[in-house]
Amino acid sequence: MPITPLGSLRLKLTVWYLSTLCAIILLLGGGLFVAISHRFATELDQSLRGATAQLERAARIRELESGARGRVVDAVEELRIPERALYLLDTAGTPVTPAQAEPWIRTAAVRAAGSGSSDEEHHTRHDATLRLHAERFVLNGGRTLVAAAVADKVELEDRYAALIAEFGGAALIAMVLVAGGGWLLVRQATAPIERSMAQMRRFMADAAHELRTPITVLRTQAEVALQRDRDPGTYVASLRGIESESRRLGRIVDDLLILARADSGERPLGFGRVFLDDIVMDAVGAAGAMATARGVGLTLGGFDEAAVHGDPELLRQLVMILLDNAIKFTPRGGWVDVTVGVREGAAVVTVSDSGPGISADQLPHIFERFYRGDPARSRTDHDTPGASGAGLGLSIAQWIAEAHQAAIAVRSPSGGGTIMTVRFPAVAGPGSMSSSRQVSVTRVSHES
Repeated sequence: MPITPLGSLRLKLTVWYLSTLCAIILLLGGGLFVAISHRFATELDQSLRGATAQLERAARIRELESGARGRVVDAVEELRIPERALYLLDTAGTPVTPAQAEPWIRTAAVRAAGSGSSDEEHHTRHDATLRLHAERFVLNGGRTLVAAAVADKVELEDRYAALIAEFGGAALIAMVLVAGGGWLLVRQATAPIERSMAQMRRFMADAAHELRTPITVLRTQAEVALQRDRDPGTYVASLRGIESESRRLGRIVDDLLILARADSGERPLGFGRVFLDDIVMDAVGAAGAMATARGVGLTLGGFDEAAVHGDPELLRQLVMILLDNAIKFTPRGGWVDVTVGVREGAAVVTVSDSGPGISADQLPHIFERFYRGDPARSRTDHDTPGASGAGLGLSIAQWIAEAHQAAIAVRSPSGGGTIMTVRFPAVAGPGSMSSSRQVSVTRVSHES
C-alpha cells in the first residue's frame, strides 16, 4: 500500500521525535555516566583510605597489646576487609607482611614514604585494573611504616554494567513509549491538516464541477452559433444565453474569491457602530423586486432599533444572502417574513419562509461549501440577481457571522418552512425605534 504524502509527513515527524529523544538520552546518559563513574571512583578511593586507616589503628593497637615491635604484623593477619588486599611495608618498600609484594606495590610504598601518601593504578596481564592507596604512619615506638590497601576495579565495572543495563532498559522503554506516543501526537496534530486537505480537495473538485457547467454552456452556444450563418434574432438569443451564463459564472467566481479571501484573512473588515435595522430595511427594499417577480410576499414582521459593531457592507451581504435563500426556495404564493430587534440585550435578525423546509439529516450540512442537498431546494434562476445556485451563499453568510462573533442558527419545523436566526453580541445603545422608521417600513412590504 503506497504511503500518502500526509502519512510520509507523519512518519518523518515521528522519526524526528524519536531521534530527538535518542539524542537527549545519549547526552543525558553520557553526562550521567561520567558523573556516576566519578562518584564510584571517589567512593572506591575513600574505601581504600578507610582500609589503610583501619590497618594503621590495628597496627598501633597490636603494638600496645603485644609490647613487641615486631608483632605489628599480626594486625594485617587479623584484620579482614572484604575484597581488599592489605600490606605493611617499610619506608624502603620492603614488605613487612605479607612476606611478598609485587614490585609496583613496593614502588608505591616508597613514594608514600616520601610524600606521605600515594594513589596508584596498575593493569595486570589478565586485563584487570588494580587500585592502590598507600599511607605513611609512625608507630608509638617511633618506627615508620607504610600501610597499603589494594582493590580490583572489577567492582566498579560490575556497578557500571548494572547501571548501564538499567539505564539502557529504561531508555528502550522510553523510546518505545515515545514512538507510540509520538505517532499518536503526530496523528492528532496533523488531523486538522488532513481535514483541511480533504476540504481543499473537495472544494477544488466542487469548484471545477460548478465552473465546468457554465463554461460548457458558453462554449456550446458559441460553437452552435458559429457553425453556419444565422439570422440576427438567433445571434441575439445566443448572445443573451452567453450573457446569462457569464453572469452566473461571474457570481460563482466572486463567491469563490470572497471565500478564498476569508480563509486567508485578506478581506479587510471595516468595523464600526452601525444600526442593523437600517441595514435590514435597505436589504428588504433591494430584495422586494425579486420577491415580486417570484410571486412571494416579503414583509417586515418586527422592526426595532438594534445597534451592532460590524462592517455594514458585509452585514448587508449577510442579510441579502438570507433573503435570497428564503425567496428562492419559497413557492409562488408563499411568504417570507423578516424581523429585527433586540432580545435579551443582543441584536437579532430572523428570516422565516413558508417553503418546503429542510430535512433533519441535511440541516448539519447546509453551511458546507457547494452543498445543495435536496434537488427540490437546488433550483436556480439564471435571471434572478444574486441567485448563483452554487451552494456558496450560506458558507459566506456563516463566515460573515463568525467574523462578527455572531451565531447563525437554522430551524425547520416539521410542518414546513425554514427559520434562520442571526444573534449578534450585545452593544450598548438605545433599544427603541422612532416613528419615522416605522412609517418607512410599511412601504417596503410586498404582497403577491
